Amino acid sequence: MLRPTTITLALAAVAAVALPRLADAQAFYRCVGKDGKKYYSATIPRPCIGQPIEELDSHGMVIRRIVQETPEQRAAKEAERKKEAEAAAAAQEERRRNRALLATYTSVKDIDDQESRALAGVQKELDSANERMKMIQARKAKIERETAKYKGQPLPPQLKSDAANIEVEVSAQNDLIEAKKKAAEAVKTKYAEDRKRFIELTKGN
Repeated sequence: MLRPTTITLALAAVAAVALPRLADAQAFYRCVGKDGKKYYSATIPRPCIGQPIEELDSHGMVIRRIVQETPEQRAAKEAERKKEAEAAAAAQEERRRNRALLATYTSVKDIDDQESRALAGVQKELDSANERMKMIQARKAKIERETAKYKGQPLPPQLKSDAANIEVEVSAQNDLIEAKKKAAEAVKTKYAEDRKRFIELTKGN
């Protein structure tokens, strides 16, 4: 009759032999392809790509389910991640701008004063540009009077050159004046936005 110790040792020996065999058992995959057929393989079958897959153990029991993403799903997720990243960056930039705004102004009067100074600077440049335009227009009128004397006759080379150059100057000066006017509008827009945001951020304080 075998003693209990002998029986225990025998069972342990059997388990030691059985366990490696179980460990060696290879899992396999199962899926239903887009063609409606079932596929089994030790590696993921090609028809299973993009389809839900079941990983089975050596007894055919489901170990886990693998849901694969289609290229369209991956693209949609990537687009969503990009959108979220852009929104986070925009929110961070908004917080930075708000901190900078509150660090720059202490009251609405501060904003009004800075706007007045900025507009005064732009207006000074605009006045200067308008004064120069008056001088250019006076020269243009003089050149036109000179060219009128040569009706039906070829203009002297110098006068012809002066007439062409003055038109270029008039055009360039007009562009400069328009740019200064737009700069003034940009100043007004900037400080209007700063004023609005400052009031919103300090409301109730």
